[in-house]
Formats: sequence, C-alpha cells, structure tokens
Amino acid sequence: MKIEIYDTTLREGEQSATVSFNTEDKLKIITALDALGVTYIEAGMITGEADSDFFRRASGLSLKNAVLTAFGATVRAGERPEDDAALRLLAGADTRAVCIFGKSWGYQVSKVLRTTKEENLRMIRDTVAYLKSFGKTVIFDAEHFFDGYSEDPGYALTVLETAQSAGCDRVVLCDTNGGMLPDVVGMATAAAKERVDRLGIHCHNDMGMAEACSVSAVLSGAVQVQGTVSGIGERCGNANLNTLIPVLQLKLGFDCIGDRIRSLTATAR
Repeated sequence: MKIEIYDTTLREGEQSATVSFNTEDKLKIITALDALGVTYIEAGMITGEADSDFFRRASGLSLKNAVLTAFGATVRAGERPEDDAALRLLAGADTRAVCIFGKSWGYQVSKVLRTTKEENLRMIRDTVAYLKSFGKTVIFDAEHFFDGYSEDPGYALTVLETAQSAGCDRVVLCDTNGGMLPDVVGMATAAAKERVDRLGIHCHNDMGMAEACSVSAVLSGAVQVQGTVSGIGERCGNANLNTLIPVLQLKLGFDCIGDRIRSLTATAR
C-alpha cells in the first residue's frame, strides 16, 4: 500500500528557533527531497512578490517524484475567496498543489476566528471550491482536529466532510498542540475514515509522541504522513520523517519512497 510522504521542512521546519533557510538552501533541499522520493514538498507560504519569485524558481526545477506545494489559510470570516489577496496569490502559485489550513475545533472557531461554526464551514467550503476552480490539487489541514474531536466529534467530522464535499483531494488530521496519545489518534482516525476518504496525519511533538501517533493513524487508515526532516519545527518540533519513513516501509511494509529505500539501506551497510 502506498503512503504519501508530505514534507513540510521548508515551512514547519523553518519555524524552529534555530533554523533559517535562504533561497539557495531551499532549492537544494527541494532537489534532495525529490531525489529521496517524497510525494509532496511544501515549500512555504506566499505572502508577496518575493515569495512568488521563489516559487517561480522552484517550479523550474526538474522534479521527478515530488509535487511542489504552496501553503495558506482559508478565507476570513465574512469574506469571499476571490476578494482575499492571499488566496489570489495562492491560486496563482506556480505549483500543482496547495495546502490550506482551517479550524476543526469549536473553541478555536469562536475564540480565534471569532465567528460561528456555520460560517467556519462556509469558509472551508468556499476556499476549497475556489482553489479547485484553478485546477489545483487541494490538501486541507484540519487544525486542532483531535482536540475538536474530543470536545465535539460531530462538528469535527462535519468539518472533514465539508472539505471533502467541496472537492478537497486530501483531508489531514492535525494534532496541532502535540498533546495526543497514539491510541486516541488511532481511534479518532478510524472514526474519520468512516466519513471521509484519503486521510492524512500531521503531528507535533510536544509530548514526544509525534512518530508513534503518526504510525497509529496510518494503521487506522491514513494514507498521507506529514512531517519534517529530523523532526525540526516550532516548539518541540514535528513528526520526524527520518524515523517514520523506515518504520513505515521497512517495519510495516508500506511503500513510502519506493525502491529508493533499497539503495539507502545498502549505503548504510
């Protein structure tokens, strides 16, 4: 079974307090990740012309395995996607795929977005549909999914269904606070799998459980794993792809990077 590896080193990883990449660093990292055989490379956000220039350069690389991806957020409450400057930049990015994040926890909807649950669903639905109209592969990161599921499973699952029904290609369950245990992640992923297809998992490492939680999600039906090289990232970091790729492929028999792993293990010997 194929498991998509989604690398977010250039965004989540760069949020680490000690990490900073210049443009040449980023282009070299993209090339190396593509050679490794990852499925998606999230190259960062587009907030202005400088970012657009970088994505134009990155899109000129001859990638053999990976799909270059740009990152952004859903439209703001009360606004339309076509009127959102950030979403217009995202839609016009020189990438085949885009990843957007949105809230799946009622607490975040009311306290952070300061809007209603119904409006949050509208924001997700309209944003996904808008980006799909540009022919993009759209990945939706359901922020704080596991906290939301713990508080109100019905609403958290409705968020996932809303993204999928709008045309989303992947729906990713995020342990944004890094506070979940593997059994909880597995249980909630299994419940989500009954409602939506093509699930992904995105775990932070605040309790040192990011890799274990990611494996639990895969065993419960997730087909995409998001993480960073060496687990770098904000706060305590993200799921470590250096650990996850060999565990999933060599220990559990999933296909993460294809035959490339044979040459890597041969080199290690």
